[in-house]
Amino acid sequence: MRFDPEEYRKKAREHFERAWHEGPSVLTPPSFGERYPRLAYCRAAAHPIYEMVNRLRETYLSLGFTETCNPIIVDEQDVYRQFGPEASAVLDRVFYLGGLDRPNQGIGREELEGISRITGKAVDPAAEERLREILQQYKKSAIDGDDLVHATSAALGIDDGQTVEIYERVFSAFRELVPRSSRSTLRSHMTSGWFLTLSAIWEKYPLPLRLFSIDRCFRREQEEGPTRLMSYHSASCVIAGEDISNEEGKAVSQALLSAFGYTDFRFRPDEKRSKYYMPDSQTEVYARHPVHDWVEVATFGMYSPSALAEYGIGIPVMNLGLGVERLAMIAYNSQDIRQLTYPQFHPRALTDLDIARAITVREEPSSMEGRRLARAIAATAREHATEPGPCAFVAYDGPLLGNLVRVTVEEHPSGAKLCGPACGNEVFVHQGSVLGVPDTPQWAAVRTEGTPAGISFLEAVSARAAARIEEAARCGKSAHVQVKMAKLPSDINLRIDEHAMRFITDQKKKVDVRGPVFLSVRSDVTGG
Repeated sequence: MRFDPEEYRKKAREHFERAWHEGPSVLTPPSFGERYPRLAYCRAAAHPIYEMVNRLRETYLSLGFTETCNPIIVDEQDVYRQFGPEASAVLDRVFYLGGLDRPNQGIGREELEGISRITGKAVDPAAEERLREILQQYKKSAIDGDDLVHATSAALGIDDGQTVEIYERVFSAFRELVPRSSRSTLRSHMTSGWFLTLSAIWEKYPLPLRLFSIDRCFRREQEEGPTRLMSYHSASCVIAGEDISNEEGKAVSQALLSAFGYTDFRFRPDEKRSKYYMPDSQTEVYARHPVHDWVEVATFGMYSPSALAEYGIGIPVMNLGLGVERLAMIAYNSQDIRQLTYPQFHPRALTDLDIARAITVREEPSSMEGRRLARAIAATAREHATEPGPCAFVAYDGPLLGNLVRVTVEEHPSGAKLCGPACGNEVFVHQGSVLGVPDTPQWAAVRTEGTPAGISFLEAVSARAAARIEEAARCGKSAHVQVKMAKLPSDINLRIDEHAMRFITDQKKKVDVRGPVFLSVRSDVTGG
């Protein structure tokens, strides 16, 4: 049976709707996977940073904290309000937001002549006036940048390609644009957002407030390195209300980190002493993990009353924060945050198992009858492998895609065996190399230490024979499939995915699946 895309889409919707309600355990339905084995669902890998974000979110929610979305864009003045005299030094590590001014582009004789050279025609007065209006509207933000090219093309009666050339070569004001910085910054720490949020709600909700936010912060580092990035995730929470103290910070940090396997905790004064914290309240949290021993994982403290007063907040506030990337590095035993966050730019070495998973058959039957035929061919060849030729053995005699087909495994030359010696070879990956080896003492180390790909030469060749016989039967024709000496993976119907092949080549490993296969399979249509 041919693959039906519409049926596949229908089945996909059904299974994912079930998964939404019943969980990921239903994502590999046996019946669907058997029918479309190459398209069967499997649960994909989560990114380690976002996996940690999800775990932290669920833990905060289970502890009774309400999720909050804090502002990302913070005015420079708020940094001064929070840090006081220290703000000038702190602002060195923030990103300022900039943009391009909208130019005041005039239309004179030089511009009109330049447009004519590009379009090949003179600009008539009506088009010139309309162009002036468009540029003025753009200057006043009445026309968005996304619509400027299209509006100009319509006014001049030209295509968008010519219009782009006009803006590049004729309108000098657009070529000379230079970004201009504003006084708005990207938050460098979640505290900048907490002050804004708390000032808006502390008198409007029941106390105490228990809020958390897990989101990006941005810090203009001198350079990124193994332990720091310019963009990172902060998992931060606040408890605001009467009689709040640093003891809440100790309790929350223990409850939060216990969910990640940490057992014992130590609290040490933080010598950095940020100005928005009360003196002597800023505390570092060290936790002992069964694998990683003692590590610094979080910081908490009480917001300074003077900083809170800048925002009219009249209640004590405890703030706790931890770096998601820091926690993920510990959980995934990573030594470089860049590799953990951006694995696409730091390709990992493939294991033997990764390579084995990348080895598949090139051709395979698409119908249930065809797959049964492939198994029958392999079983017949295996049973009579040592029979001397000339000989022929019926592997299958029955219906196949609307026709009656008889399939035989045969050998014509006198004295030759039905199957060549390499038919019994199996594919293993050993120390990065792909090897086709027999079950003999010489190759015992490969078979014991290597990772099996789960494919033998005989099974791969049988799949090709079944696929081609299936296609011939669909047209009511006979077929003959023969494999002699194997030199390349394609000779025995094997495919090694490009990424794995590139890794094997880069590491100067080898692919050796050579061997005498000598298998011949023939099909004859006996009826319709």
